[in-house]
Amino acid sequence: MKQEKAFVKEITPQSKDFSRWYIDAIKKADLMDYTSVRGCIVFKPDGYELWERIQAAMDQRFKDTGHRNAYFPMLIPESFFQKEKEHVEGFNPELPWVTEAGGEKLEERLALRPTSETTIGQMYSQWIQSYRDLPVLINQWANVFRWEKRTMPFLRTSEFLWQEGHTAHATEEEARQETMQMLEIYREVVEQELAIPVWKGKKTPRERFAGAVDTYSIEAMMKDGKAVQAGTSHYLGENFAKGFDIKFLDRDNQLKYVHTTSWGTSTRLIGSMIMVHGDDRGLVLPPRVAPTQVVMIPVGPAKLREKVMEQFDPLFDALKAAGIRVRADLREETPGWKFNEWEMRGVPIRLEIGPRDVDKNQAILARRDTGEKVAVVLDGAVQSVKDLLDEIQQNMFQKALAFREQHSHLGIETLEDLKEHIANKENEQGIPGWVLAGWCGEDSCELKVKEETKFTTRNIPFAPPATKSTCLACGGEAQDTVWFARSY
Repeated sequence: MKQEKAFVKEITPQSKDFSRWYIDAIKKADLMDYTSVRGCIVFKPDGYELWERIQAAMDQRFKDTGHRNAYFPMLIPESFFQKEKEHVEGFNPELPWVTEAGGEKLEERLALRPTSETTIGQMYSQWIQSYRDLPVLINQWANVFRWEKRTMPFLRTSEFLWQEGHTAHATEEEARQETMQMLEIYREVVEQELAIPVWKGKKTPRERFAGAVDTYSIEAMMKDGKAVQAGTSHYLGENFAKGFDIKFLDRDNQLKYVHTTSWGTSTRLIGSMIMVHGDDRGLVLPPRVAPTQVVMIPVGPAKLREKVMEQFDPLFDALKAAGIRVRADLREETPGWKFNEWEMRGVPIRLEIGPRDVDKNQAILARRDTGEKVAVVLDGAVQSVKDLLDEIQQNMFQKALAFREQHSHLGIETLEDLKEHIANKENEQGIPGWVLAGWCGEDSCELKVKEETKFTTRNIPFAPPATKSTCLACGGEAQDTVWFARSY
């Protein structure tokens, strides 16, 4: 028992310091490690496999909707950024530059890509000539660089992994349909695979992507009440087409600019998933993306191990044959130590078999999400495990949804109300959460809320739980109903 308590103490409680808990949990679970380059991390195998499973879920949906993968260079000439002024102004503070190569100074600086609209726009201008060339539906899985001042593993790093889709269309209608289609794919993956409830909505002009006409996002609430922008989809209009001269000869024999979109998600989803589901014992991973879905542990005295293994090994093989990601922990450690180890790593199901279980023709399944244990008949254990994995996946989503509803506040009408709400929650060591409030549409009011509370607009939800009539900041007539929250 002493060993078990000491093990858990290595992870800071969420209530004491949520950020410290997060770092402790991902380090202890061996998902990543720091490098000698500021803001850059190593994805260790379990951490990278989480990304691979997210990637696979998205990639299949992209291909099902007609998109294909390609790859574009990481280095982007400085002159490309000058072709879309708003874009370069938005990214310039975060750009790392290559100025020398082969011992010689370059004639033109090359940026490590922060995103690829510019370099892809340059190529589209060469590839697109006629309406017959449209639409162009391309996605790229790549790394990008944004020299962040404050970093946090997975959530915000100087180099990170992501996907970025870039499409070109003959009409605004087609491009806007694409923008919404990809936003819905993001929602589906994040809710169904990662068990994270999100709000779909439109970003305010101050928060939209540099160079976009409209930006849309999915926003998720973490367990400390802060928000994470989990994915974005942008309608770029003709902005990049004009900057890079992407024209096509339409059916009416008129030369026209294409309408473009871009959309992206990143390894930030890994951090979001951990912050939404984790607890003071470590990670809690959704079964659909967990690198290990079931860990099998033999228990009981060593002298009876052979008896146990006669049932243990065939069950392991049966689970594996059924497509379940299963591992057997046969290390010479105590069962209690192993239980703690795999709980901390977030494995959805722990399967125990001991001599008494063999006698009863059963195995014990322990759920990571609730801690509950259930005995199942060995002959039907494979199906029982499958059913329980599905149940855990659904329960994790519902639990996260209930948490979000509990910490979403619909009755705050003024900035003074918001300040009082924040003060009360902080005095109680509680969570301020999110606030649904009205906004008049003026940048000055949006900025005032941010300056005085550190709450920013998350998005204007498509289907808000209520509609607000007055602006949170000025009290004037509300143009939109908006989610406000502190964010990562």
